[in-house]
Amino acid sequence: MFKGQPKGLYALALANTGERFGYYTMLAIFMLFLQAKFGWEQAAASQLYAIFLAVVYFLPVVGGWIADRIGYGKCVVAGICVMFLGYLLLTMPTAANAFGIAMMIGALLLIALGTGLFKGNLQVMIGNLYDDPKYAAKRDSAFSLFYMAINIGAMFAPFAATAITNRFLAKSGLVYKADIPALAHQLLGGAITPENTERLVSLQGQMPDAAITAMPQPEFCSYYIEHLSSAYHMGFAVACVSLVVSIAIYFACRSWFKHADVNAKQAAAANAPVVELTPKQTRERVVALCMVFAVVIFFWMAFNQNGQSLTWFARDYTQSMATGWTRAGFSMWILGLLAVSVYTLFGTFQAEKGSNRIFLGIITLALWAGSFSIYRAMPSTLEIQPQLFQQFNPFFVVLLTPVIMAIFNAMACRKDAKHPEGREPSAPMKIGIGMIVAALGYVVMIFGSIGQPSPAALSGTVSPDPVVPTFLMGTYLVLTFAELLLSPMGISFVTKVAPPKMKGLMMGLWFAASAIGNYLSSIPGMLWMRVPLWANWAILAVLCAIAGIIMFAMLRRIEAATK
Repeated sequence: MFKGQPKGLYALALANTGERFGYYTMLAIFMLFLQAKFGWEQAAASQLYAIFLAVVYFLPVVGGWIADRIGYGKCVVAGICVMFLGYLLLTMPTAANAFGIAMMIGALLLIALGTGLFKGNLQVMIGNLYDDPKYAAKRDSAFSLFYMAINIGAMFAPFAATAITNRFLAKSGLVYKADIPALAHQLLGGAITPENTERLVSLQGQMPDAAITAMPQPEFCSYYIEHLSSAYHMGFAVACVSLVVSIAIYFACRSWFKHADVNAKQAAAANAPVVELTPKQTRERVVALCMVFAVVIFFWMAFNQNGQSLTWFARDYTQSMATGWTRAGFSMWILGLLAVSVYTLFGTFQAEKGSNRIFLGIITLALWAGSFSIYRAMPSTLEIQPQLFQQFNPFFVVLLTPVIMAIFNAMACRKDAKHPEGREPSAPMKIGIGMIVAALGYVVMIFGSIGQPSPAALSGTVSPDPVVPTFLMGTYLVLTFAELLLSPMGISFVTKVAPPKMKGLMMGLWFAASAIGNYLSSIPGMLWMRVPLWANWAILAVLCAIAGIIMFAMLRRIEAATK
């Protein structure tokens, strides 16, 4: 799995891990922040969230175009610096007025611009490492490992966001209750019902500080919103720290990948060999890539519900208590130990020396024993916050990556006369399969939504009969399997097929397809209060299935153009 990979892969992956940790810490609470601080409805919050994601993933087109001219490394460093300024602005508490909104939007624009300079160009540098024939056969597995590494940062992000939120709420004599922000804004806006007034009184009585429980309701509502918003601002500060770690790793290990920081223009100036394509070959490759880009739009539309409609489902329709074995899924330490144990387990079977097998086997058993002991010590009922569900996707990425790699490696080794290169599916075929799998993920959500009241009927409160957490956990598992078939394979495909003089631009267009999908992810948010709950998931399932079918229909043309 790790054997034979260039050192530069690990340096660049770790630099990206730090950046992603900060980004996903911010994203884990961003939608909740918008609704808590500004009192926005789902449609408005979803629009801003989707626009932000779209801009974040569109600007790599600009970043790639710039890097094709001035160099990838310069853009990566500039991107980290610009992102740092954006996150720094986002940490500053402001009033919930026009100035506060303007300052937040300015911070988001800086984060998006910095990401555009950083994200795609760092991945192009990884791809350049595998232009060396010595490493060419390991390109797909390298991007799977890279994808796993950055998701380690994403896995711990919701825990960090939750810990910081709880810490600052506790200092103010408060505890988190999902219903309070919406009810508080209803009361302050004069639109609260008698039933919701009683609910708010009950929740206020659950605060640990007697002085707060005795507050008049309007004063309590203002106090709670102010301090919850401030706690979220402190959560955004994590990104600043993680970016400092990223830039430190980047410069400390620069010698490992410096030779990959060369675009076609720089290579020509240094008289280095550059692969030349005919105009026809260039055109065919660009068309093939654009076909793939068009299909993955619908995956990102469905996948990026984790920060909005899936988080709303977690808040409004899912039990806020975990019992039984599901408690293990909400322990950062258990997930971390289990994730490491998967790699030590694979190492046990892949080690060449018997002593190494025994050592890794003992480590695996110790990790499992540690996980079980932590689980036994947990309370029988665990209170959970909605953003914690977002950690299941990166956890499953880390957990499933070696499994996926092992499956494809075994298929690659099955060679015969008809398949001289093995039976491993091509990257475009994996993407098509991933689209069908993504559709199945939302079928799980349809079953979890049957019999539930519509969001409009709830009016911002919690379902009287919330579902067990396993519905969301299962959905994230299926969507992650689809993601591993699609995202790292797509990135690898772009770095392999893109014309040498257009690598930065083509990688940018991959992210531009993500940008369109990210913007379209606002559609369930706009429909949230207008259609039955299950209808949102059905729309996403159908779109993913249709996109998968279209991908299979274009498969021969794409594969022929990229050979």
